[in-house]
Amino acid sequence: MRTETPILIGVISDTHGLLRPEALLELRGSNHIIHAGDVGAPEILEKLANLAPLTAIGGNVDKGAWARKLAENEVIEIVGISIYVVHDLAQLELKPEAAGFQVVISGHSHIPKQEMRNGVLYFNPGSAGPRRFKLPVTVGRLIVERGSVRGEIIPISV
Repeated sequence: MRTETPILIGVISDTHGLLRPEALLELRGSNHIIHAGDVGAPEILEKLANLAPLTAIGGNVDKGAWARKLAENEVIEIVGISIYVVHDLAQLELKPEAAGFQVVISGHSHIPKQEMRNGVLYFNPGSAGPRRFKLPVTVGRLIVERGSVRGEIIPISV
């Protein structure tokens, strides 16, 4: 499905129980939000779901009854773009290009990164939670337009 109006997909990861107001502000206006794990608290999912439809997976810090509802990975399709979501890219057990995915979203490393490999966009929004080492605090955005997708890493001022 091709769309003339850009579709915005907010991407966040590794909140570790901290959802910064600056992150919420950057995700506002998203048509869909994806949380790539290490949520840290169920309230974060509630706040994100109030902004837009939400897809969230669990990460290695997500424990307890609320977190058992979160899958280890998710497959979603948004306006014809097939997206695979996994917390730790090292746990990727398929070849995304062979499976027909255009995007693989991951978190875990806290390092924002995007790169094209074999026609697939690998996108890690970095960490939006507590600062770790000297890594930046970031969220991401995927822009789907005219049947293609591109990513943006958005630094959060803290």
